[in-house]
Amino acid sequence: MRLDFIRPLYERPGPYASVYMSALTPRDRATRWTSLRDELERAGGTASEALREEVLSPGPGRAVFAAHGDVVLSELMSDVPRPLAAFTPLPLVTPMLMQRRETVPHLRVIIDHAGADVAVYRDGGSPRTMTVAAEEWPLQKTAQGGFSQGRYERAVEETWEKNAVAVAQQVDEQVRRIDAQLVLVAGEPQSRSMLCDHLGTRSTDRLQMVEHGHRNGTGGFEQDVETALDSWLDDRRAELLERHGEQDGPSGVAHVARALREGRVRALLMPGELPRQVWIGEGATQVSPDAGELRTWGVEQPVQERADSALIRAAAATDAEIWFTDQVADVAAVLRY
Repeated sequence: MRLDFIRPLYERPGPYASVYMSALTPRDRATRWTSLRDELERAGGTASEALREEVLSPGPGRAVFAAHGDVVLSELMSDVPRPLAAFTPLPLVTPMLMQRRETVPHLRVIIDHAGADVAVYRDGGSPRTMTVAAEEWPLQKTAQGGFSQGRYERAVEETWEKNAVAVAQQVDEQVRRIDAQLVLVAGEPQSRSMLCDHLGTRSTDRLQMVEHGHRNGTGGFEQDVETALDSWLDDRRAELLERHGEQDGPSGVAHVARALREGRVRALLMPGELPRQVWIGEGATQVSPDAGELRTWGVEQPVQERADSALIRAAAATDAEIWFTDQVADVAAVLRY
């Protein structure tokens, strides 16, 4: 999972109020908010009006993070495992990340002779959609015969080809722009074949055909897409675990924190929440189980924080991914080099 979407949290100094609210009726939500507000106050925080309004907004569950009275991030959640409120130096994002599915930057393409519908998924939010076509006519072959039959059929095939080229160019551009890991294609078989003929190498390497779906009705397209994404995620997680083993990569908070400070971590592998305490400074990678070590780096007043919150901040700052897996007993790291 890429952590771009939580980086704004670390651009604002803490402490942070982190509130997780379930999907409830307005009355039950108000009752639960009273309890969560009291938790914040017992921890030394205050509940601003902006935080209260965001937490009490109707709809699904959500995780809300506020600093100095301002809501910095509000993330909708299909399921909140447990309502909670925390007032800590860093935002408590681990429960949200564990519930949030790892995102796969990808394209969904449904193509026919007239062009294609393309949806671009970058960060797990709403997709960017577009319709791509180069020529509108002629599209249909006829069986009229006559002197012009061959010429007309060639014109139709040229229209199909131009549309396939236009779709391929747009796919290549979007793959480059978002570093898409998958290009999932459904639709008319001949159009799919033409598309493949014109895609660049990068897009071709990420191409996967799915069985169902056409532009007039997606049918089982969404299910095929979910299956393909799940398979990619499983393969990616297995690849990272294998690479960690081959590298004899760092494990444990101290060793992983050192690798993060050196900018060598490509991905964090976490078994879940890590509530044990570490010491942190203001710098994103200033993390250590030893407060004395931080002081040697010039941190005058180290503060205690949860290990998971501290490591996730360091990962976000160094452009490392995070993956949750029960195949590791403690936090581990896959290295870039």
